[in-house]
Amino acid sequence: MQLAAASGLMSLVLFLVAVAVLTMLAGSFWLGSRIKFREPPRPRPEEQPHLPAEGPVHEIRENRESEEVPWIPKGERPLTPYELSNQQTRPSTSKDRPRWSKGSSGSFGGGGLGAH
Repeated sequence: MQLAAASGLMSLVLFLVAVAVLTMLAGSFWLGSRIKFREPPRPRPEEQPHLPAEGPVHEIRENRESEEVPWIPKGERPLTPYELSNQQTRPSTSKDRPRWSKGSSGSFGGGGLGAH
């Protein structure tokens, strides 16, 4: 019965916890305002980026081909990764868009039956 009875000490502890939480919240707002005050001001409308004089830039659609991996004659040692250059691409002469083969999902593990 005595444990269930309200005591003045328990009320005091709860009051001190509430005061500590409110102090932490007030301190976080104060610290946040100090940090925001040190930030540079937001750009004004005249400082915003503008369109180029020739108008908006449009995308270019083209097919790209990668460089071929060097062919190694039989009997010679294979190239190591650091001996290969950065594989560049070049514009393709074909204007046809590459398509996946019929019945293929186009990706590994895509759930399709694949090319059979």
